[in-house]
Amino acid sequence: MKGTDEDVMVVERVLEGDTNSFEILLRKYQDNVAGIVAAKVPFQSIPEVTHDVFVRAYKSLAGYGCREPFGHWLRTIAVRTCHDFWRVRYRNHETPISTLSEGTRNWLENYQANESAGFSRDNADRLEVRELLEWALDKLTPEDRMIILLVYFDGYSVRETAGFLDLSTAN
Repeated sequence: MKGTDEDVMVVERVLEGDTNSFEILLRKYQDNVAGIVAAKVPFQSIPEVTHDVFVRAYKSLAGYGCREPFGHWLRTIAVRTCHDFWRVRYRNHETPISTLSEGTRNWLENYQANESAGFSRDNADRLEVRELLEWALDKLTPEDRMIILLVYFDGYSVRETAGFLDLSTAN
């Protein structure tokens, strides 16, 4: 499958020196990229990482080659940029439970205490669950984090995930 004619024409114009034409692609795909990024990085980092995706795409545009849809190519760059975001932040393997908010620590204690009694999560618990999930994901390597997010949360196959991260399916 090749890139759409419209996207290919825009890419060709950019590569021929009409750098302002890249804005067409930016506007067309900015919501899609922001959605991918929002699911993979902390809220406060979404604008910066989204910007980085488009900077990388612009710098790599000559390598696009129009062999696949531009959106898929850009999605791969978005996933890899999120992966790089976590690699940079992965300096400290230990994330102590004390870094969780008091509400989340209390929720975790209550959950553990009530788990056998059929404790269920309601809407008020969602923030604590999300914070706890982020805490657990912070303990993973950047590669493992992205694999978990892509396969279990975004529903991509192992083959698609491997392609996004430039890994073999065995890895």
